[in-house]
Amino acid sequence: MLKVDFHTHTADDPQDRIPYTTRELIDRAVLLGFDALAVTLHDKQLALDSLMPYASERGIVLIRGIERTIEGKHVLLLNFRRGADEVRSFEDLARLKRREQGLVIAPHPFFPAASCLRHVIHGHADLFDAVEYNGMFTAAVNFNRPAERWARLHDKPIVGNGDVHRLMQLGTTYSRVDAQRDPDSICEAVARGHVRVEARPHSALTTVRLMADLFLADAFASRSRNDEACERRNPGQQTMRERRPA
Repeated sequence: MLKVDFHTHTADDPQDRIPYTTRELIDRAVLLGFDALAVTLHDKQLALDSLMPYASERGIVLIRGIERTIEGKHVLLLNFRRGADEVRSFEDLARLKRREQGLVIAPHPFFPAASCLRHVIHGHADLFDAVEYNGMFTAAVNFNRPAERWARLHDKPIVGNGDVHRLMQLGTTYSRVDAQRDPDSICEAVARGHVRVEARPHSALTTVRLMADLFLADAFASRSRNDEACERRNPGQQTMRERRPA
């Protein structure tokens, strides 16, 4: 049974401010006994060619992936050889699945965020191969419960993912997959339901600290993007940060 996380982010992410590189993520995965990882940047397919030898030497299988924003909602597209980064609508996703073989996972589908699928998932059940059990939960607060019910109702497998934005998240929730050590075998095994979830809740204190860290990093990243956009529109003008009083 391979130890796999299908939902991770690294410093290459164009939206979130991540404090570690893909190689550092691989190194951490090795220490925790992982066999495979999917690096799923937001709306950007990470080029894996230069990373494959590094990962392979350390016993880690890398799976192509992207956390694509589709009609305003996040969807994990894994192991598609081409076209995943061009999907903009659920119609596009249906066309991609007809012409390419890959794995589609509903990440954190019922979490309380605008980018989560929530009610939208009901109209596109046939497009999803699996549902995510997300690692951001505590013993008292767990938004994965509706995802479990939805998966049972629609006979979909559930995968455990860390949705890793900080290295401390890796290894708290993950998947065990009965497959050979290659991306095609792993993704096919998940689609057939040969997967089980391993999940350990965060403490309330850890969750508060982690959420505060992610919120501040997101605010900083958003301000940086706004400054860059302002500079492109008005070259030479002071950015928001430069205008702040000392």
